[in-house]
Amino acid sequence: MRRRSHRPAARPPASSGPRRHRFRIVVPLVLLAFVVSVLAVEGYTSRGFAGDEEGRGERAGRSGVGVPRQVADGGPVVDAGHDPPRTYRAPAGTVVLTFDDGPDPVWTPRIRAVLDRQGVPGTFFVTGRQTARHPDLVRDLIRSGHEIGVHTFSHPDLATQSEDAVDRELAFTQLALAGAAGVHSSLARMPYSSTVGALDGPSWSVARHLGEQGYVLAFVDQDTRDWSRPGARAIADAATPETPGRGTIVLLHDSGGDRSQTVRALETLVPRLKADGYRFSTVAEVVGVERLMGGVDTAERWRGWVFVTAVTVSGTTVSVLGALLLVVGGLVLARCVVMLGLAHRHARVARRRQWSGSGPGPPVVGPVSVVVPAYDEVVCVPRTLRSLVASDRPVEVVVVDDGSDDGTADAAEALGLPGVTVVRTPNRGKAAALNTGVLRASHEIVVMLDADTVFEPSTVRRLVEPFADPAVGATAGNAKVGNRDGMLGRWQHIEYVMGFNLDRRMYDLLHCMPTVPGAVGAFRVSALRQAGMLSGDTLAEDTDLTMALHRAGWEVRYAEHAVAWTEAPGSLRQLWRQRYRWSYGTMQAAWKHRHALVERGHAGRFGRVGLPLLAVFQILTPLLAPLIDLLTVYGLVFGNAALTLLAWCGVLAVQGVCAAYAFRLDGERLRPLWALPVQQVVYRQVMYLVLMQACLTALSGYRLPWQRLKRKGNVVVPPARGGLRSKA
Repeated sequence: MRRRSHRPAARPPASSGPRRHRFRIVVPLVLLAFVVSVLAVEGYTSRGFAGDEEGRGERAGRSGVGVPRQVADGGPVVDAGHDPPRTYRAPAGTVVLTFDDGPDPVWTPRIRAVLDRQGVPGTFFVTGRQTARHPDLVRDLIRSGHEIGVHTFSHPDLATQSEDAVDRELAFTQLALAGAAGVHSSLARMPYSSTVGALDGPSWSVARHLGEQGYVLAFVDQDTRDWSRPGARAIADAATPETPGRGTIVLLHDSGGDRSQTVRALETLVPRLKADGYRFSTVAEVVGVERLMGGVDTAERWRGWVFVTAVTVSGTTVSVLGALLLVVGGLVLARCVVMLGLAHRHARVARRRQWSGSGPGPPVVGPVSVVVPAYDEVVCVPRTLRSLVASDRPVEVVVVDDGSDDGTADAAEALGLPGVTVVRTPNRGKAAALNTGVLRASHEIVVMLDADTVFEPSTVRRLVEPFADPAVGATAGNAKVGNRDGMLGRWQHIEYVMGFNLDRRMYDLLHCMPTVPGAVGAFRVSALRQAGMLSGDTLAEDTDLTMALHRAGWEVRYAEHAVAWTEAPGSLRQLWRQRYRWSYGTMQAAWKHRHALVERGHAGRFGRVGLPLLAVFQILTPLLAPLIDLLTVYGLVFGNAALTLLAWCGVLAVQGVCAAYAFRLDGERLRPLWALPVQQVVYRQVMYLVLMQACLTALSGYRLPWQRLKRKGNVVVPPARGGLRSKA
């Protein structure tokens, strides 16, 4: 966790600031619009809205239409647009080979090659989705003289779809054909209705509707069931007319799985039937027309091209998003499991640590220096200073007033507290103020805190206990939200306990703590000097300093019992400004210390463990985490809403377990966790946008100005109960 700087805001250069500011606003909006658009196209074209699907029984009860006898007893090709409907059979000695579900990039070319070698035509009932994905295959089929029929866009059971959904399926498929090959087709086959005998009331209602729109429906005489892969010989036998010389329409598949048996069956079937005197034809010839396909005008072809392009891009993008979702889900789950395991282990290790008198070195005794940088903190500084002088450990307090305009220094001096010195300096920023305080400090151990933070009496003592180990150069305390009454305060309280402090337990065990928070931390002065003191190179001076300490060979520990109460931002605007700076400053610090990746010793351990963890779990995973929410909305609108909600609740349950355990470790009441579900819906979205803006700021090369947050001095220290505070 980082704390805000007290340096006043600075304006970016007038020549470049507005343009770069627009860049950081426009890019996220464009990216969001693109993702939403591709999800909408993919969902609408492949699934339709969740309300489109109807129960078969409901449709049958509403329609009450039976299959006419002339259709049930007629041929497999049906023109339901007439009254009465007309049916057609293949002439004697004629075989029509039909193929469903394609085109497929592997099997359709192989099947076409067999047919072309044998000089026989085929009728391919293509889906719009596959056509949009592989338009070149459809063009190759047409160039080879094969017939194209419509097999819907996404292969649903039309008998369970609303009339609007049926029309959409066919319209999308026609658009795909227009964009892929510049044709349309009036020949159709309904999925899951291969024979006329499979028609019932609901499916016949769909057939009548299609007939009224000018479609000729092609069913079959013989279904080879090649999709079950019974063997090439069995497929060839099933395609052979049962009655010698009888005309037949045969169903095969060129997509939907491994079709190697179908290819081998054709290599046997076609020569066999030719030897028996059969000829091969198309459905159009069965109907008695030259063709059931026609060309489209230029406008329709362009609309089709745009549609095919949109479907292709959306399909590819959704596939990528799905893969990324698996990665994010795996990372989130792995992080939860690892953090819970390491936090449990850390709690056990912490209980065994006996820093006072039993550590690797002598216990830390004697007074400690405390440095408090302040800029316009007149509201907060009195309470902060009173909490420090009430410490159960002797302290020397150095208040560095960084050019305040509100009388902060006068208020601090007016308190007349013993051991408190006020140093007035021109405004030079937080890092310079802290360095000034360290130089004025009289003791080797220096505690640093922000002027809006309240310490408990035991905080300083607990914070310096780890320095009994001479290898320790700094310790991070346990910062808690002191203004948690409102919803925003509760959300930040959950985040501090569940995120920041669980993370610190993990980093402590792995010896790669990335940040000693500005709200509560302690340092050896010798370690600070070896690390180069605090720097203003980044907007996260605490993270920058902590990484420099690691690279200088010092250990950084987490003192979970050293509790400090800090004032969190009270509005979304202030929260945005604070987290924007934190995120950007963290990226700056990680980039500044990137060479730790190749260094040796403790620095290399931090570089090869701490920096990757920071990059993956504080930058990469949060950047990709919005996919969970976007695909949740996608599932609610276009998919199974109940299953989607169940999955979302599962993710929430995992986070709830982590949060409950973190609260238990920190001795916190579980009551605020009722706000966790709402936090996931609102607060998390703000964090996504903040991180995205910070990344774009870094990419644009813009130097984020310092931004001061307005404080109210409303920190409340609750009474001690259980857990960490009772142990302190």
